[in-house]
Amino acid sequence: MLPKLILTDIDGVWTDGGMYYDETGSEFKKFNTYDSAGVLFSRNLNIPCGIITGENSKAVMRRGEKLKMDYVFLGIKDKVSTVQNLIKELSIKWEDVAYIGDDINDYKLLLKVGLSACPKSAPKYIKKIVDWKLKKKGGEGVFREFVEKIIIKNNIKIEELFLNENKKIIQ
Repeated sequence: MLPKLILTDIDGVWTDGGMYYDETGSEFKKFNTYDSAGVLFSRNLNIPCGIITGENSKAVMRRGEKLKMDYVFLGIKDKVSTVQNLIKELSIKWEDVAYIGDDINDYKLLLKVGLSACPKSAPKYIKKIVDWKLKKKGGEGVFREFVEKIIIKNNIKIEELFLNENKKIIQ
């Protein structure tokens, strides 16, 4: 069954987890462009997609805006409460939510959602609790891998989503 909401952490999932600063103290993040296809695929499936991160980063906000993400939650210390409010707003259930996270601040949320996943680079205590341990490390396109796996498990052809990117293929 397809989820009704796909959420993702950023640092350690969309990025390699590194923090980069220039000599003025400005922060930089390196995103893998492969992950943007995961957003496109979820949009074509009519599944809202969002970011939820503990960091309050302008780079993450810009990335979310560029990709026209449905939700971007920054500086969130209690991810479970934030998602609970979103679930209530969308009139869905916990089991309708798919989430990919990689570290201790994702632990409680990974336990609550209907489908949980982590990148290969996640610590063992995260790998022990998730439904899917993905092959890619954070920053290598693991969000796309997550969405592609959801698609494949639902017997949908990925190439149809790509070829029909301007049309919604699932009504």
